[in-house]
Amino acid sequence: MRTESTSVKIPVNSKFKSYFSALYRDVKRDKALYALLILPVLYFVLFHYKPMYGLQMAFQDYSLYKGIDGSKWVGFENFRMFFESPYFLRTLKNTVLISLYQLVFAFPAPIILAVLFNEVIGKRLKKAFQTACYIPHFVSAVIVTGLVTRFCATNGIVNVIASLFGAEKQNYLTMPEYFRGIYTFMTVWQNTGFDSIIYSAALMSVDTSLYEAASIDGANKWKRMVHVTFPSILPTIVTMFIIKLGNFLNVGADNIILLYQPVTYETADTISTYIYRVGLENSQYSLAAAVGLVNGIVGLILVYVSNYVSRRVTESSLW
Repeated sequence: MRTESTSVKIPVNSKFKSYFSALYRDVKRDKALYALLILPVLYFVLFHYKPMYGLQMAFQDYSLYKGIDGSKWVGFENFRMFFESPYFLRTLKNTVLISLYQLVFAFPAPIILAVLFNEVIGKRLKKAFQTACYIPHFVSAVIVTGLVTRFCATNGIVNVIASLFGAEKQNYLTMPEYFRGIYTFMTVWQNTGFDSIIYSAALMSVDTSLYEAASIDGANKWKRMVHVTFPSILPTIVTMFIIKLGNFLNVGADNIILLYQPVTYETADTISTYIYRVGLENSQYSLAAAVGLVNGIVGLILVYVSNYVSRRVTESSLW
């Protein structure tokens, strides 16, 4: 006896109705929580999605007087100008190198600091160290770069210390070969303490019984860090690393602009600072928009690639 299987197809409209009815029940049940989403959603809509309308300038010969709707369309001409520009390779090289410095030195620093905080026994001593490390993050970039400029000046503290070892006094910020190191040291000092908060929060969620079991098995403090602490916070480390890679080409333009000068453009000029100079100083808005669009596309690709690799290798990812 042969029986025919019949499949029931649910209409698309019914699927949408069931989805929205379920969403309505969730919103009605947790309306206070959904109300908290209003301001963040408005922020992203107004300051992240709405400005995307201006990306049209990348494909136009934008005129400030004609506006986006009245400007002439030129296709990929602005992209061609950037890729054929003598500044393309220089800005790309400097951006990649400074970003690599940040990944090698600035990214691990808050992880190490959070682990060290976690190992401090005295609560008062721990709070004192944490406060001292958090303060630089809340200092204005203008003040921080001003301090660095004074320290690296001919009569600054760096030269005072270097002269004790027989070195000649010189202004290090006018020497291109020292700029990347100075900038990296400055960002590590300014942001390490505040960035360690995320990892400190992750360490607080580690099960203490794991440390007790490791101690019973004869593991010392170093082995407990290697085999318990770091594996426990690995998902947090991976998430922050993916976010860091997404901003790989977005080197902080503010601090660099406040630090660099024409004599150090050779090693200090990045894609972000090039966008600033071309767009705001030279009023080439279309070219600046084209460079910014390329920057954003590369960042998006890096996020997707790093997320895919992380999911395959560590089984931890953003999505």
